[in-house]
Amino acid sequence: MRVFFRIFTFFLVFYCAFATAWGQKRDSTLLKRRVVKTPPASSTDEPKKRTTSKIINDSVKQVYGPTTSTWITETDLFYNKKNYRPLDTAVNNFHRWTYVQRYDNRFQDLGNMGTALYPIFPSAPANIGLTPGFTAYAPYYETMEPRYYDTKSPFTRIYVVWGGSGRAMTHIEFSRNINPRWNFGFNYRPILVEKQIQRQFGVRQTISHYYDFFTTYRSKKERYFLAFNYRRIRHQVRENGGVLLGIDTTFRAFFDANAKPYWSTAGTEELRQALHLHHQYKLAKPIQIYQTMDYNLQNNLFKISPTDTATRYFRRIQIDSTQNDLVSFQTFQNEVGVKGTAAFLFYDFYYKLRTVRANNDLLKNFDERHSINRIENYIGARMALRFDSLNELRANAELLLDGNYKLDGQLNTRWLDASIMSVLAKPGYMQQTYRGIRTLWLNNFDNTFTNQLKGNIKVKWGRFNFSPGLSYSIFSNYIFFDKKPDVERPQFDILHPNQSAGNQQVFSPEANLSVRFFRNFHFRSHAVYTQLWKNDDNALRLPTWFAQGQITYENLLLKGALQIQLGVDVFYRSAYQALGYAPDIQTFYNQDERTLDDVVVGDIFLNAKIKRGRLFIKYHNYTRLFMPPGYMLTYGYPAVPNVIDFGFELLLFD
Repeated sequence: MRVFFRIFTFFLVFYCAFATAWGQKRDSTLLKRRVVKTPPASSTDEPKKRTTSKIINDSVKQVYGPTTSTWITETDLFYNKKNYRPLDTAVNNFHRWTYVQRYDNRFQDLGNMGTALYPIFPSAPANIGLTPGFTAYAPYYETMEPRYYDTKSPFTRIYVVWGGSGRAMTHIEFSRNINPRWNFGFNYRPILVEKQIQRQFGVRQTISHYYDFFTTYRSKKERYFLAFNYRRIRHQVRENGGVLLGIDTTFRAFFDANAKPYWSTAGTEELRQALHLHHQYKLAKPIQIYQTMDYNLQNNLFKISPTDTATRYFRRIQIDSTQNDLVSFQTFQNEVGVKGTAAFLFYDFYYKLRTVRANNDLLKNFDERHSINRIENYIGARMALRFDSLNELRANAELLLDGNYKLDGQLNTRWLDASIMSVLAKPGYMQQTYRGIRTLWLNNFDNTFTNQLKGNIKVKWGRFNFSPGLSYSIFSNYIFFDKKPDVERPQFDILHPNQSAGNQQVFSPEANLSVRFFRNFHFRSHAVYTQLWKNDDNALRLPTWFAQGQITYENLLLKGALQIQLGVDVFYRSAYQALGYAPDIQTFYNQDERTLDDVVVGDIFLNAKIKRGRLFIKYHNYTRLFMPPGYMLTYGYPAVPNVIDFGFELLLFD
């Protein structure tokens, strides 16, 4: 497989280089002007009227740009919305490159780029069928699905970040139209990050390689359309277990320069591969038939050497630590349906067949569910009422024929955004049955139930924008991880999944505010206040206050050749019992050892755009200068200290 991939990559790069060179040659040929040479006139000749035009050398004029390379999502294509958009070249918030900041600080990580992520605020599950149950590395895979392009010239994006403390990320994207109806492209996104605890130059904590290939094709009269992509990620993290405290157990001890980790040889890995095909045929203007097929593979691995298991991190060893914890999960999904657009109404009715295969080798001889083969049958419908480009009502309903369901609706207008969702979903495979180095459980959890209601009012008055809103969520049969006494050795605790017998009710009013003042200055803020009206079994751990603000100076300089955004970001989260992390099962859990103090993180940044290039420079966590020693988002894992990050992006169109 590796040999095949290397050969395929070689031919792909060769094709891109050849196609780009051929496009340049063809374009330069079209831009040439025919020049007719005439002999010089003698001094005795009378002046003659010039009949030929001057030579126009426009071969270096840039014809193509962000507006000639447009993109669209498959969701818009599915809903028959020809919403092709130009490339994003805005400088606003270009400096927010880490995944925590991309999600507006609504995730906690292990203090370093590329480590496990978990949402601070709970949400409804996306799938109602059986899932792997491992989600710690999902955002690195799901953040950016392949976009589909329509380009008038070869398009290349080169995005590079050099972060302080050995943190680096790159994104290379290429796309071109083979002909006006056929487009091809690929993405490559590596993440290479050095470890932060007992840092050594060149010793990486995270090595992640993501790539995808995508193509779209449509027939001459646009009756037939096809979209295909292949995606793969291999995300490897060297796990340290957090800081190993000695005699000093104060908060400051976590940030000591000589602090040591629990482990030096442990590691986790997530491998994902996916094939996706969607094609549709227009029988008539309001009627289309379609088929969508998906194959997904997800492998989650944990490994550790016998020397590292001797630390007091593992109170109990289930099996020989020379073996690896490995869970494999495969699905194949085939959806067929009828959809169409009649006036301002979009409709869709579908049937979906999903086959699931799951396997945990270490569960053999313990439970028959160590290997699962099952078939799931779904029926569903989608509807959208489009009143105009800004006002739309959507509703979706999906039923798994054994009783699980998902209902959701969305309303988007000029002055109101609202959504409602009700989900009855299966527990994850890992939460039901699992055996690893230190853990073993065989559960029969009930389906989880979630109801969510959200709404935001939008008020705009001149330079003033205000959007108050709220969300209300109810969770029943909620599954969470915590520690409980070991039956064999009650003096020790073991980690175990639990299902709440009651329910949890979360009420969260929030507000967004933005103001422009003194012409070029902007203030933007967002605040969330959370109350747990009910929290049976103390299952949820949430901060009461969550807020972020930004003050910027934004302007066009040098006659519009330079666009800048200069400003300060501040993030605040109130004190609460933030979740701990268990690397061997790649899962966050409720910990009662320490309440983490208030977190205040500030960044000073400069974003700039020069022609078709963007760059940023950021001083991250400057607040540490005034509030030492630092902060933690996850208990036991100190965050990155005050560092300088730099990044740039180039867009090429020939």
